[in-house]
Amino acid sequence: MASFNHFSIFSLALLLLASPLLQVARCQSESDEAAQTTEEASDIGVVGDDVQDFGDETFDSAPGIDTITLFPKNSAKLVTAGEETELLIGVKNDGESSLKVIAIKASVHLAVDHRILVQNLTTQVFNNGKVPATAQATFSYLFAVSKFLQPGNFDLVGTVVYEIDQHPYQSTFYNGTIEVVEAGAFLSIESVFLVTLGASLLALLGIWIHGQIQNLSKKTKRAPKVEVGTRSTDASIDEWLQGTAYTQSQANKSKKKK
Repeated sequence: MASFNHFSIFSLALLLLASPLLQVARCQSESDEAAQTTEEASDIGVVGDDVQDFGDETFDSAPGIDTITLFPKNSAKLVTAGEETELLIGVKNDGESSLKVIAIKASVHLAVDHRILVQNLTTQVFNNGKVPATAQATFSYLFAVSKFLQPGNFDLVGTVVYEIDQHPYQSTFYNGTIEVVEAGAFLSIESVFLVTLGASLLALLGIWIHGQIQNLSKKTKRAPKVEVGTRSTDASIDEWLQGTAYTQSQANKSKKKK
């Protein structure tokens, strides 16, 4: 439980470090003994020219090593084709020995079939990436997918390679979906779909309201008046009074007139 609380505090600290001015990894010490070593790790640099080729070699992950990933100011995880995207990787060392971060690498795969490799991204090598025991550090990783990559959803797999007691290890810090968009595209595929769906629903709602108004107007129209002729009315009255004293009186009046 204590380890979980420490990692939660570390995650919060990583969010606070998500700033555009962040160019180097900063180390935070959790003990007085590790403070001096952590301060030395604050000048972690990236080797720009001498990049080691790790090939397809993979290593096991070391126990006690936790990682966390953040897309600073990019919660939608949108990656513009041909342009650099920044990732912040937090490494927490709960082991007994210090570790040395050697490199960070990543690759892009098809979302529908993770086995199909689309692109190997830049391998970023560090020349001073020590993380002492019971401490954590944040590393910035910049990558760019091909400008010819078709927009859509892809899987991004990111790995940090490190050494402990001169033994190589690696940990996957990210294995999830990203959305690649064209340069200058303001709307993502999901945004276009939502806008189209909203417009369709509004059109259907307008048609339904128009139909309801027409039905209501038909019901409120007055029924046409039916004029009843005198003859039909008199015939009806005579039929009702036939055989009564009234009809006999009317018959006698008719005879007198004649």
